[in-house]
Amino acid sequence: MNNWLYVFWSLPVWDKPTLLNWIANLLFAVSIVVMLYAALYVVVHLPIFPLREVKVEGQLNHVNREQVKLIVAKHLKGNFFTLDLIKARDAFEKLPWARSVSVRRRWPDKLEVVIEEHQALARWGNVALVNTHGELFHAASGSELPMFYGPGDGVIEVASQYAEFSKVLKDANLAIANLALTPRRAWQVTTTDGMVVELGRVEMQRRLEKFVSAYSSTIAGLNMKVTYVDLRYPNGFAVRRPAEAKPLSEDKNSAKATGVSKASGNSKTGGTSKANENKLNSTNPAGTLQPGNKKPAEINKQQT
Repeated sequence: MNNWLYVFWSLPVWDKPTLLNWIANLLFAVSIVVMLYAALYVVVHLPIFPLREVKVEGQLNHVNREQVKLIVAKHLKGNFFTLDLIKARDAFEKLPWARSVSVRRRWPDKLEVVIEEHQALARWGNVALVNTHGELFHAASGSELPMFYGPGDGVIEVASQYAEFSKVLKDANLAIANLALTPRRAWQVTTTDGMVVELGRVEMQRRLEKFVSAYSSTIAGLNMKVTYVDLRYPNGFAVRRPAEAKPLSEDKNSAKATGVSKASGNSKTGGTSKANENKLNSTNPAGTLQPGNKKPAEINKQQT
């Protein structure tokens, strides 16, 4: 140990005043920096730079003043200098309708927050809402929105097709109530008037355009409610309308007429009654619908 000390002290350092001055200046500079940092740290943490205003900007339709006040009171800790901007931004992004948030300081005592809200496009089943970017978010909405169905990885695809299909159907004054994408990637549209349109898996846009071009001159002029349209035909489409039920008042009148016929058959003028029965049968040959029966669903094929 003594040998090592002897070597150290025997180095010719003390004989170089320039080097000693350089070391002294370095130590002095370091001490000044440390003192300034300590002073700045103390000043910054003093309660003399409080945040006096939080300004929230953006086209806000769902974020309200009460929500902002709650975040300010619970998450914005510190003064103008010590506030953690990342934590502040994360706190505002937890709002259900907030899609993106930017936060910045404004001297001397202001915090500016810019919020971009979600624009609700539809509902994703009963799980969440879909915005115009094809993103899911969880929020409450009382607006009448179309319903989307599909696999978990098909949100963007369904939102994109909704925009395309809506443009085409608008030419026929039709709007989409439900849009479904099956796991086999087949598409089904339900309009707001209850018409189900099967599009299939290929050439959906072309099929829908051909259907719309023929809609005004065919289905729209039938003066009946169409419940189902199948566009999965190479050269046309199939249309189905609901079965027509006979009104209840007509059923009662039919029952009364049957009762009168039976009563007259038991009277002395039974021959006349039998003749009337034969006449009734002749006007209702086999294969025709009897009173009270429901008309079956019809399938009409319209060539496109």
